[in-house]
Amino acid sequence: MKKKLLAVMMCMTVTAGLIGCGSGTETDSTQTTETETTETETTETDTAETESVEADASEKSYTTDKITINIWDSNQQAGLQEIADDWTAQSGVAVSIEVIDWDNYWTLLEAGASGGEMPDVFWMHSNTAQMYMENDILLDLTDYIAADSSIEEENYYEGVWALYNSDGKQYALPKDHDTIALLYNKAIFDEYGVEYPTDDWTWEDMYEAAKAITEGSNGEVYGLAMNTSNNQDGWYNLVYDYGAEVINETHDGTTIGSDEGKAAMEMVRQLLTVGAPQSVVAETGTDSLFQSGQVGMITQGSWMINSFYTAENHDDYAWAMLPYADTNGNGSCDEGERYSAYNGLGWAANANVEDPQACYDLIAYFCAEEGQTKQAELGVTMGGMKGVSEAFASAFEGMDVSAFTRAEEEGDLFFRPYTRNTTVWEDKLQQAGGFLDAWQNPEDADLMATACDNAQKIIEDAIAAE
Repeated sequence: MKKKLLAVMMCMTVTAGLIGCGSGTETDSTQTTETETTETETTETDTAETESVEADASEKSYTTDKITINIWDSNQQAGLQEIADDWTAQSGVAVSIEVIDWDNYWTLLEAGASGGEMPDVFWMHSNTAQMYMENDILLDLTDYIAADSSIEEENYYEGVWALYNSDGKQYALPKDHDTIALLYNKAIFDEYGVEYPTDDWTWEDMYEAAKAITEGSNGEVYGLAMNTSNNQDGWYNLVYDYGAEVINETHDGTTIGSDEGKAAMEMVRQLLTVGAPQSVVAETGTDSLFQSGQVGMITQGSWMINSFYTAENHDDYAWAMLPYADTNGNGSCDEGERYSAYNGLGWAANANVEDPQACYDLIAYFCAEEGQTKQAELGVTMGGMKGVSEAFASAFEGMDVSAFTRAEEEGDLFFRPYTRNTTVWEDKLQQAGGFLDAWQNPEDADLMATACDNAQKIIEDAIAAE
């Protein structure tokens, strides 16, 4: 019965594009202890540590010689495989990581959950985690964690850890967290005489810059591009900046239809009037518009850095912190006026996997300090563990991505809004009757205010039906 329920519910989880990882997402500095040692002492210590690792590995008795992993982001595959290979060198168990595109990922996982073949280890996301946890699809990691001194709950971002906990049981470990920043094309700003974004930018400043580009180019180049699906990496952030919540902290309500919510969406409406029309965005996509030089600015998540870092014109690209909402009118960014959404993926395992201990040990290696630090150093993603992401900001030579780590150090974070069936209301918000009509007709202020009222009801009805 549970498997049948899952199949029905999972039909609603497929979305139009890749959604933020992780999660997600803020950072403390990793502490190091400096000790003076002689060359001989260092060699002896390294040898002892190596022997200790080999001894620990040899004590494990695994019943499998290979673990399969499914993920959906090709940008992360090489770095994660390198970390997995480190674990293989210790454990003797081979690890194979396969990338499956977002839509097919959930289709295949659903099929596996309904009786087909599932990967051994895979990613979980806030959109679907609750359904999988409730239907006995994921391996319960609780007892494994209790016996593992390398994993302590307080060392991880609270929102990500809590996301993968159901009825006191832990079904995934935090893989990462993510934050949001503003991406801009310096060449376009230079061509139209517009000053680059600064930490002092408000959303009104972004509007003026976008307007200058759009009008200065006679509409040949747009100042910005936004889509209704750019929620975590877009308009959600304004909602919180202006004092409203898409989903409240208890996950049982919303204030998007409040005066604060409407003020936020009014700012979004104004931005849309100087940005790429939705007909253009729908056809091409915000990322492609930006990389083709048709758009001066977009907001984007840290999980997408590598796509722009490796792009043909990457030397023209730069990142800045998100603008803020000067709601008290004092001309400075105060607490609660510059938010960044964060999300976090979880490493999970199939409940019926052949060797649960091996799968847990691999997951724990990804999520313990060594694996988390290397993940940041390789520029895969920021960590799900606190205090290990400092290296991430310098992982992309020639491109300053510190806006993402500063988002948590100098701004405020909110966890990506979710409920038990997130995609039910999230998808409806992107459609006609939600925000789509207002997005397509941004000159109509009343239409956006009505859309906020509609959104309030969409979310409330969805929660009531959960």
